[in-house]
Amino acid sequence: MRVLLHEGPTLTLRADADVPLQVRGLPGGTRQLRRLGLNLSGGGLEAELDGQRRRLSAGSLLQVTSPDPRGIWLGQRRYRGELQISGRGGQLRVVNALGIETYLASVVGSEMPHAWPLAALQAQAVAARTYALQQRSRGGGWDVKATVASQVYMGVEAETSSTRQAVATTRSLVLVHGGKLIDAVFHSSSGGVTEASGMVWRHQLPYLVSVPDHDQHSPVHRWQERFDPEGLRQRLPETGGIDAVEVLSRTDSGRVRQARLRGPRGTLLLNGSELRRRLGLKSTLVDFEMVKATALSEPPPRLEATPASGLSRLERITASIANSGGASTSGAPTAFVAPRPSLLGGLGRRRPEQGLQLLVKG
Repeated sequence: MRVLLHEGPTLTLRADADVPLQVRGLPGGTRQLRRLGLNLSGGGLEAELDGQRRRLSAGSLLQVTSPDPRGIWLGQRRYRGELQISGRGGQLRVVNALGIETYLASVVGSEMPHAWPLAALQAQAVAARTYALQQRSRGGGWDVKATVASQVYMGVEAETSSTRQAVATTRSLVLVHGGKLIDAVFHSSSGGVTEASGMVWRHQLPYLVSVPDHDQHSPVHRWQERFDPEGLRQRLPETGGIDAVEVLSRTDSGRVRQARLRGPRGTLLLNGSELRRRLGLKSTLVDFEMVKATALSEPPPRLEATPASGLSRLERITASIANSGGASTSGAPTAFVAPRPSLLGGLGRRRPEQGLQLLVKG
């Protein structure tokens, strides 16, 4: 597998303990290094080799391996196999090349709690293996990303004995339809019903249809999110925020297919996927409600204990009422009063209504 781990102008690789990295592609041949730093800028590629700085060609291709079974550190994570480093479009790209079964031992632990039953881990292993192999057939400089854009791969730290067992006991098992690998997409929660593939992509796949999904124990089975007026204006500058949301159509599973947003500056038509992206929603299986927004203008003033002898006439009267029927140990009444000049002010006055909030219920 070829897993895209990193794209950015800088990176640092380091060895674990005293086993050096093997770095190929540097001037002079293979080097043994404990630390490799790279910085790609307009002036070219600057390398730091165990503290020594050198200039390299921006088109340099480096391969980094380690005989240490603990892997290679990239940032805060360790990875097995080979790390391939190249410069593309002003960015340094790191691709992790390793065997698929080794890759899957980490994916299973990255996508699912390792303490779950073995059968669940095995099912995850089969789905992840199928997905990875199907993606590998598309070609390009890498097969999958290490994020939720493909399937999560967190390196060595996500491997456990249970995830390795799940992968080993399902070795080579994949899901097929009509003799071909299926597109084995998966997710953690569906909100109670999955979506038909034809509602997500251009073509309906016979094995990806809408079915009930009993995931009510998921912490995100039901959720809510509020958006204040300022946040809505930032997310939707075309409309200047949202005064109303009208769902024009839904899919058979109940997800938003198209919606009309009305705001101070006009209206906007969005499909469900774009609406989800613009608002950062967990799903399109949602309902919308506009609710009043109020907030405290300032925190309540802090009440202070003050001897009555130091109070004004009005404050002494207040103290007398507050302490009627008793006295302090000093013989003088003690009053809890707000700092001047807000003795008679309201505790936490409310601002005038600041517009409507958008409440999204998933």
